[in-house]
Amino acid sequence: MSRDSSDWESSKGLAKAILHDRGMRRKWMARWLFFTLMWLAFGLWIIDGWLEESALRFAGWWIFCTFLAIILVIFALYDSLSVVREERDKR
Repeated sequence: MSRDSSDWESSKGLAKAILHDRGMRRKWMARWLFFTLMWLAFGLWIIDGWLEESALRFAGWWIFCTFLAIILVIFALYDSLSVVREERDKR
């Protein structure tokens, strides 16, 4: 087995562990939320002058912020659906 293949299998195993464990999933959501908020604050207060110099930079920064937020919403939706499924399985 090549190194790339074993890395891929390790990554899949880690993703499964994160997605199937409620506590781990929520820790990763909190980390993602923290990163998203820090990125937003970084752009609004630290590099705001640099972003104002170019409309392309400004648009790119907002597109990236939107991407981070969409991933967070998808993660939260997955979490809520997983919790509903877990609670149904308890019955």
